[in-house]
Amino acid sequence: MTPPLATYRLQLGPTLSFDDAARLAPYLAALGISHCYASPVFETSAPDSTHGYDVADHSRFRESLGGEPGFARFADALARHGLELLIDIVPNHMGIAGHRNEWWLDVLEFGQSAEHAPHFDIDWTPVKRELAGKVLLPILADHYGAVLERGELRLEQLDGAFVIRYHETLLPVSPSAYGRILSHRIEALQAVLGPDDPTLVELKAVTTWLVTLPIRPENDPEALATRRRHRDLGRRRLAALLERSAPVRGFVEENVRLINGTPGDPRSFDLLDTLLADQAYRVAFWRVSSEEINYRRFFDVDQLAAIRMERADVFAETHALVARLLREGVVTGLRIDHPDGLYAPAEYFRRLQELTGPVYVVAEKILAPNERWPAAWAVAGTTGYETLNLINGIFVDRTQARALDQLYRRLTHETATFSEIVDESKRLIMETVMASEIAMLAHRLNIISERHRSTRDFTLGSLTRAVREIIAAFSVYRTYVGDAPVREGLPLGSSDGPVGPTERDQEYITRAVALARRRTAATDVSVFDWIQDILMLRFPPWADVEHRRERLDWVMRFQQTTGQVTAKGYEDTALYRYHRLISLNDVGGDPGRFGTPLTEFHAAMVARQKTCPDSLTATSTHDTKRSEDVRARINVLSEIPQEWRRRVGRWQRLNRRHRIVVDGTPAPGPNEEYLLYQTLVGAWPISTERLREYALKAMHEAKVHTSWINPNPKYDEAIAAFVEAILEPRRSREFLRDLTAFAARVAWFGALNSLAQTLVKVTAPGVPDFYQGSELWDLSLVDPDNRRPVDWALRERLLDGLATQSRLERAGLARDLVKSWEDGRVKLYVIQEALATRRSHQALFQRGDYVPLEVSGGLDDHVCAFARVVPADAAIVVVPRLLARRGVETPLFGRSYWEDTRVATGAGLDGRFTNVFTGATVSVNDGILSVADALADFPVALLTRAA
Repeated sequence: MTPPLATYRLQLGPTLSFDDAARLAPYLAALGISHCYASPVFETSAPDSTHGYDVADHSRFRESLGGEPGFARFADALARHGLELLIDIVPNHMGIAGHRNEWWLDVLEFGQSAEHAPHFDIDWTPVKRELAGKVLLPILADHYGAVLERGELRLEQLDGAFVIRYHETLLPVSPSAYGRILSHRIEALQAVLGPDDPTLVELKAVTTWLVTLPIRPENDPEALATRRRHRDLGRRRLAALLERSAPVRGFVEENVRLINGTPGDPRSFDLLDTLLADQAYRVAFWRVSSEEINYRRFFDVDQLAAIRMERADVFAETHALVARLLREGVVTGLRIDHPDGLYAPAEYFRRLQELTGPVYVVAEKILAPNERWPAAWAVAGTTGYETLNLINGIFVDRTQARALDQLYRRLTHETATFSEIVDESKRLIMETVMASEIAMLAHRLNIISERHRSTRDFTLGSLTRAVREIIAAFSVYRTYVGDAPVREGLPLGSSDGPVGPTERDQEYITRAVALARRRTAATDVSVFDWIQDILMLRFPPWADVEHRRERLDWVMRFQQTTGQVTAKGYEDTALYRYHRLISLNDVGGDPGRFGTPLTEFHAAMVARQKTCPDSLTATSTHDTKRSEDVRARINVLSEIPQEWRRRVGRWQRLNRRHRIVVDGTPAPGPNEEYLLYQTLVGAWPISTERLREYALKAMHEAKVHTSWINPNPKYDEAIAAFVEAILEPRRSREFLRDLTAFAARVAWFGALNSLAQTLVKVTAPGVPDFYQGSELWDLSLVDPDNRRPVDWALRERLLDGLATQSRLERAGLARDLVKSWEDGRVKLYVIQEALATRRSHQALFQRGDYVPLEVSGGLDDHVCAFARVVPADAAIVVVPRLLARRGVETPLFGRSYWEDTRVATGAGLDGRFTNVFTGATVSVNDGILSVADALADFPVALLTRAA
């Protein structure tokens, strides 16, 4: 297993097919990338999926991207240019929208007896008894009765199979219900044809054949295959009969018409209502899902149904193609999406490593500050959100935390702390979009409490409240009690398996339960004590194996739920409510902490090199709330709080006339308006359409005045109108003039931040990961804005130009790139040269020690420096930070700017070094490096030992 040198994320979809990606191979190789890192490549439920995470068939490549032939051409192009392939796989869930997921259609057709029923995480005995043995399908735009009687649900016959159509969605009709269609009014047909007519006899025979298919739960593969063959044979017989017999065809068509009813005649829909009641699913108004859905989802997305990856058969079926690609060497690395959603992540990673032998794997694990992923996970590391926030934090001026805090509170009148907002947001999620998941946990916990006289008096209400409070109090996404690789042949959770909680998990559980207990003084404390015992797997003496397994199963499901609640409450709600400095509001970040002290950053990098040197280091991803360059600009605001306060105050006054009062509340409110101004400064120039779409998404995610499940059209219209007004030159000339001037100044310092963080990403411990298009200035916001088409031709042309120029006079090129920084070539140059250096000093950057370097002198707080060292090689990195605070904009180079600032390298790094960006020779004498020498002609420095 060889870790990547650098990865480049390609977001495949309607604007980037396999063949499009293949054409980028020469460019990526020239840039210095070692591994192309592709978004999911397998077939999706939506043909035009822009993300690929709605996988509907793990055994096929996406046809809309070019299918298997297109993928083969893509992989071949990468190989020809010396690139390897890392793919994103989705083990937690499958896309079920439309009618392209055969597994899901099998479940809808046969219910609990379906071959694939055990593959999905469905509660067949839910709290609502009317749903017993059924799957709730919340796909309707209105209440079921209204949709039915408007004739929007239609029975159709397609090639001998009956389906229910709802717009573009096709739902199978159970063969056991075909009798309601084919036998309806059969006497009338018999009267016309006669009882001995061969076509009538065949119709009756086919009907009997289909309605008598076995529907009991069946585990025998041969029996399931036989049922499938008999079902298909019955359909073919019916299709042939309809083709050759006009009377039978007319009879069936008339029955379908009658069953479909007539709008305006409610009684005419009774037949269709009865037919639908016979199905293994219950179609319902989409709003019903939050309280009654009975299959586990990806967060609150009804169209993404969770699968039971803990089952060996599910793992084998979903990873057969992955295993083939690994064996053939076509794929050499895997990115695992959302492992926290899995029942047993550690067991999953063990099985993954055993597919074909050791493989490079990174997990999309969101870590809280000071948290590390479980030691039992067989992974090289994470996708890099924790490092993203660490690196971003060193460009935030921590000395101005109080000033920014006061400004935020004065402008917005917001008084809640971020932790209070997170708590409130998690509770909101549990009471609304994930109420069904909480109800399921409480219901199952109540069943456990009834098992013994000591706990039977715990009420369902008290258990529900306790579960909510404990989840709200969790400081991490989830714990992993019961999740550790077990010996082959033992079921997960067996009494012989290593299922006890780690010290880490015990600490998180103890803290969460203690906090929940303090918050709810009215609830019997013994309820919390009992739940804590269950979460810790402290079994009572009387518990038999089955009872222990029941408790463990509850714990595993509880852990799956805490991660979902935290993701929805923290990432998708709280981060859209708290706007003190929105560059801190990103996945895995803590906006309550104002930046990263350099000492903390250095300590984290030292530990990273020792524990996970092959983990990804990302600064932008498809999931970040805003791009690295937008964050870099917004960070500048932390350095100039007084000027920023004056600007925002002026803008509020200028734009006051554009606000609209909705239900007594101005739209936007001061908190929302402050978000928009920071966004404008970070992403300027930005089109009205992009800002409007972002603003509407942000307001809906915040769930304060409007939301996805309870939209407020008047508020939404007012927000859109405000955005359009402030960006309309004729109506907001003075505001736009002031914004443009201020944003231009911020952009310059933001560019310096971007160059510095880019160099740190490439040279610090970890594998640098680049999101598509971010090698030039990328001012994207949250998805779908960050999935806009990339101008690859421009990037290829600029890279070719740099290659030609860098062979001439390197110092002059570096100066020219700084002068024309707006075109982004300077960032492209830093990436290419740093990656080339990383490749030529591979052992140094992959396995070398990380050595923090102390800076002294007049501008010591404005420099971050470190070295990478192995016995036979060394490199020194020097980057600036917090330069806007200084108030001196030019020149930024040489002794006139950096004065006596110096880096203490230690005697072991004495000698001559070459600046890879300028070609200049820089000397380190007596363990001292002059920053003025290192940054004589270029904003950042990467120094390697001179030959």
